[in-house]
Amino acid sequence: MISREDCAGADTLRLDITDLIPGPPAPCEPCVERVVISLGRSKAIDSAHRESRGARAAGVVCVHFDAAALGAEEVRRAARTVGARAGCAHGDRAPAGRRAPIAVPSPPVAAPATPARTGPHGPGPAHDAGRAHAHAHGHAHGPFGERAELIFALLSGVAYLTGLLLGLAADAPEPAFLACYLAAYAFGGFFTVREAVSTIRAGRFEVDFLMLVAAVGAAAIGRWAEGAVLLFLFSLGHALEEYAMGRARRSIEALADLTPATALLRSGERVTEVPVERLSPGDTVLVRPHTRVPADGFVRAGEGSVDQAAVTGESLPADKVPVADPLAALRDPAAVAPDSRVFAGTVNGAGALEVTVTSRAEDNTLARVVAMVRDAESRQSPTQAFTARFQRVFVPAVIGTVLALLGAGLVVDEPFTASLYRAMAVLVAASPCALAIATPAAVLSAVARAARSGVLIKGGGPLEELGRLTAVAFDKTGTLTEGRPRLTDVAPAPGVSERELLTTTLAVERLSDHPLARAIVRDLDARLGDAPVPAANSLRAVTGRGVLARLGGVPVAIGSPAFFPAGERARPVPTEPAGPRLPGELRAKAEELEAAGRTTMVVRHGARYLGVIGVMDTPRPEAAAVVARLRGLGIRRAVLISGDNQRVADAVAARVGLDDAWGDLLPADKVAAVRRLRADEHRTAMVGDGVNDAPAMAHATVGIAMGAAGSAVALESADIALMSDGLGKLPLATGLSRRTSAVIRQNLLLSLGIVALLVPATVFGLGIGPAVLVHEGSTLLVVANALRLLRYPEQA
Repeated sequence: MISREDCAGADTLRLDITDLIPGPPAPCEPCVERVVISLGRSKAIDSAHRESRGARAAGVVCVHFDAAALGAEEVRRAARTVGARAGCAHGDRAPAGRRAPIAVPSPPVAAPATPARTGPHGPGPAHDAGRAHAHAHGHAHGPFGERAELIFALLSGVAYLTGLLLGLAADAPEPAFLACYLAAYAFGGFFTVREAVSTIRAGRFEVDFLMLVAAVGAAAIGRWAEGAVLLFLFSLGHALEEYAMGRARRSIEALADLTPATALLRSGERVTEVPVERLSPGDTVLVRPHTRVPADGFVRAGEGSVDQAAVTGESLPADKVPVADPLAALRDPAAVAPDSRVFAGTVNGAGALEVTVTSRAEDNTLARVVAMVRDAESRQSPTQAFTARFQRVFVPAVIGTVLALLGAGLVVDEPFTASLYRAMAVLVAASPCALAIATPAAVLSAVARAARSGVLIKGGGPLEELGRLTAVAFDKTGTLTEGRPRLTDVAPAPGVSERELLTTTLAVERLSDHPLARAIVRDLDARLGDAPVPAANSLRAVTGRGVLARLGGVPVAIGSPAFFPAGERARPVPTEPAGPRLPGELRAKAEELEAAGRTTMVVRHGARYLGVIGVMDTPRPEAAAVVARLRGLGIRRAVLISGDNQRVADAVAARVGLDDAWGDLLPADKVAAVRRLRADEHRTAMVGDGVNDAPAMAHATVGIAMGAAGSAVALESADIALMSDGLGKLPLATGLSRRTSAVIRQNLLLSLGIVALLVPATVFGLGIGPAVLVHEGSTLLVVANALRLLRYPEQA
């Protein structure tokens, strides 16, 4: 297994990969790459690389390690462990409880539709998604499934109506209709009793308990019919409310069903169908045309377009191309370009793709989004917290009022039965059922609606705060701008053609690896097309100034205006290239471009100045429109905060329509800037990439991260995450939050208004039946009002 023919020394081992990876006779490329990467990341191992051994596909892994910290035998054990993990996905054994892999033909053909399944976080029926309000049921549904509560409510209604009809019949015996009312009590009170017992054990008196007390009180004074209709209407309202809330939950759970159950795993020329849970980073999967991508990863081979709307909310499919270096991409998946990155649950277009997996099923972007949206349901908003505090005072006050009304016979001349009936009616009227559901229903609907458009809102708190914002601070690079410098200006000197300026610049910049040089080469290649470009040589960089090279044997200098002589000097400056001074008109042009936020470069060939070019990280095409829409939604102040120089910050802010630009800021300065803005405007959002801007986002009222689909850090750090790498969804999130705040206010006013009307009405004689009808009607109205948020338009 071990040889030291080429890599000699006590700190080097050559390991035959075929002895490390179990399973197929010839380990596949992704497994070999995964072993190499994993070994290279192991403690005390300096590096690991592959060596070719003739025609053998697997090759040999050469491991260089610190012999003082790690023994050769430990390296062997570590390699075997890593190899076993890499090979487990290709073995013949399926995990317990799963079907064995199915061999499928290798050529890409139309794949059959796979059955929908729940995501890695398990099944998601409506009741498992979390409790949306204080009195949501936590019981099992039994043999009737999710409709058990509705079935019991309808049976209660049938029993009540039967008893009512029997009571109206002159010759019906009393035990007959009394038995029907008892059946109505049993069916209508079954789930209510279970919930009341659980809340009482938790030390709380809630709506279910109050309704049961009222029903028992009605029965105690012989008002069986009114107690039966109370439990019937309450259970029916509750069942319908659960069904309506389930619509919002199901829209969240539908996200988890997007990932296919199986994937086509490629091992050499063999393609095997395996459960997605068995995929590991480094595996290569075949994605056939018009099927869903089974895992997060990058395109290894093939080209096409992918509909990413489920994850990023983008309306148009995104074109995908293979990465240039799959091994480098697997080492650092975060650095993969967006046009090569794919997400689980998205839909492939007409072209077949080979995708290298970068995360397990339970860790992919869609799974994280679903988990966080589910978690958001349990995070209370300020209004929810206030409502909960209010109910803790209100419910005992209602019970006290009812007890006081029981003693009304001591003040007015009426029998105790009349006082008891009035007290029970007041108990029904004052039960805060609609109040309890008013805010959670709106929050859940809004979070679900936002998730459908690629906006992750982490709970009611950020949702409500976003709806109250008056100021927004934007980071510049990668947020308001694309984060990619572009060639924006070309200004040839008098008597010089544009083509000569551009071909000279391209010839020299092709030799440089500076980020600005790469941007210039990219844009000039596209601009010049097939035009001939001469070859330059002898490149030499002058740090912070520019570059020197030779073209056709003549020296070329490209750099900032400060790189060139600016007049007569008493002594030469070593960093300046020899030659004539920079003409005044070119210096003026460079200063004009710099004032507009450009980074400028002067080009000189021999003694001739060819002109000036300008490079800028340009604003996103949608940035100005987004800022304008935010102002229309009530944002009074929009500010740019950037580490770039003040002139560049001013130029970008002017182009997109911001009020202020604060440049030259370090991360600590950005935090101070956000605090300053909060002091002026109170409620401020910080929009950034979720990584470099995390401290400033943490100090804002609401932190908003862009491009979160490709960044686990952004998903975790932000209060609100825009999954796509663009600002286009920010007005949607802001407008939705404002609409949600309005719906919450409407619901609270409606629920409190109904209580304020019903309580006096029942004190002055309104019966239990009409009271519970209005009570449950208001609850359903509140839920229906909240569900309107699910239909919030994309462009409101």
